[in-house]
Amino acid sequence: MVLNCIIVDDEPLSQDVLGDYVNACPELQLVAVCSDALEAGQILKDEKVDLLFLDINMPKLSGIGFIKSLKEPPLFILVTAYPEFALEGFEVDAVDYLLKPVSFERFRTALNRAIERFSMRKENNPQHLMVRANKKDYRLNFNEIIYLEAQGDYVRFITESQSLMVHGRLKDFLAALPEKQFGRIHKSYVVSLSKVVYLEGNQVSLGEIKLPVSLSFKDEFLAKLHA
Repeated sequence: MVLNCIIVDDEPLSQDVLGDYVNACPELQLVAVCSDALEAGQILKDEKVDLLFLDINMPKLSGIGFIKSLKEPPLFILVTAYPEFALEGFEVDAVDYLLKPVSFERFRTALNRAIERFSMRKENNPQHLMVRANKKDYRLNFNEIIYLEAQGDYVRFITESQSLMVHGRLKDFLAALPEKQFGRIHKSYVVSLSKVVYLEGNQVSLGEIKLPVSLSFKDEFLAKLHA
């Protein structure tokens, strides 16, 4: 397991120390070193980040203020020279709290806690759906599903490799799918947002597949695409 991480600290010496510690840990991949929270925010928009080493007392926006501004923040370990911030740090669900100057032993302890927390998140965040079709149980990975289509008492699952007719209701299957990965475009269709090529008028393109978008679902669907 390798966690992509960012160091967010306005002190060059602290950046260097944390950077050396990160490079000494094979479980970590350093994505960026940022001098303030606003810079880190831009990185989060473009990169997959699992863990932040986050200073609290920074110009423009504090570390805790930054975390509170994020809808779904990655795991984060607070780093600061001010022990009085510890309580507030844990109130925002920090993995750990490192007091400067940070020793490597203490850094490793915090990292082990982050790895444990990350593993628990993955276990509680399944990446597949089990369905039954043709008297067989199929494991469908979310990233392989293209769209779902309601057909009477059945739902047709179209994936990158197969088409399956599964007994059940579209709304029930939609509830079992990750909200941020799938969107309803019509009373009869749910699509994977990652498969959308473009939306034109009342039609969405999923590569060679074109599906109708009804007015009642269009605004919500557009909001998901732009999220």
